[in-house]
Amino acid sequence: MAWFYLICAGLCEVLFVTMMKVSNNFTRPLPIIIIVISIGISFLFLSKAMITIPISTAYAIWVAIGVVGTVFIGFFVFKENINLWQLFFICTLLLSVIGLKVSQ
Repeated sequence: MAWFYLICAGLCEVLFVTMMKVSNNFTRPLPIIIIVISIGISFLFLSKAMITIPISTAYAIWVAIGVVGTVFIGFFVFKENINLWQLFFICTLLLSVIGLKVSQ
């Protein structure tokens, strides 16, 4: 169940970062409400995951889900460009997180 909580926490992180962009510099009320709620849920799920998952692994995976998810949202939703170096370093990040999990 801890891994489910951790994945949910990461997805909520992607949601609140996406809503930050949509909020138009915090001038739109609905995205601001979604930001506050999703941050709260993200931290709640992260703290639940850290009951059984080591803090270093949980935090690294939470951040990695946020980074990779946000990059994909930027590319597919906001039509932002991604170059080969960025893809390379995202893959490096993912491999590092996998390495953290495997090395436990």
